[in-house]
Amino acid sequence: MEAVLDPLIRSPKLPMYIRQLEKALAEEDQKRQHFYETVREGDKAEFINGEVIVHSPVRLSHNEASFHLARLIATYVESRELGTVGHEKLMISLTRNDYEPDICFWAKERAATFQPDQLRFPAPDFVAEILSDTTQAIDRGIKFEDYAAHGVSEYWIVDPEEQTVEQYLLDGDHYKLMLKAGEAQIKSAALPGFAIPVRAIFDAAERQRALRNLIA
Repeated sequence: MEAVLDPLIRSPKLPMYIRQLEKALAEEDQKRQHFYETVREGDKAEFINGEVIVHSPVRLSHNEASFHLARLIATYVESRELGTVGHEKLMISLTRNDYEPDICFWAKERAATFQPDQLRFPAPDFVAEILSDTTQAIDRGIKFEDYAAHGVSEYWIVDPEEQTVEQYLLDGDHYKLMLKAGEAQIKSAALPGFAIPVRAIFDAAERQRALRNLIA
């Protein structure tokens, strides 16, 4: 961060830059308020750096990976009353952007403050995004940076085509890759005790075994 700001701070044009930034942010905030007023409950839409991103339909492989991983996580979380799991339609509002992650989790203490009619939520403790051709750049780019900046302690990137999972854990203000695999056991840090074979996301027989273990 300091490396980016240092030349601006030293520039004689700093006051001019600040005014330009304030104007740009004010205009962006107006667009964001319009987004809140017009987005519909059934939309799959996000507000990213001043632009409304409406997502197109997903492939079957994407839908199945998202559904099955959410089911595995929700089964474990609900059986132990660990918190709240969101799947695809819950909007998280960060400092500048609004996202609808494929899967997210808030620990019990924070989730206890949520209201039944709540539409916007704070940064989760855990996020998983399922890659697609249209979202891959965002999932690996602005979301990767933004989730880390807002303290999302664990981030999974699931590739339904390659049938792999990348697990990132927060290390300071950035993510560190802990695992990238298609066959290994993956253990969550944000969901204490949650561990599944990566294959359980993609394979029905592995998933049934994993569900029985999670319930037990």
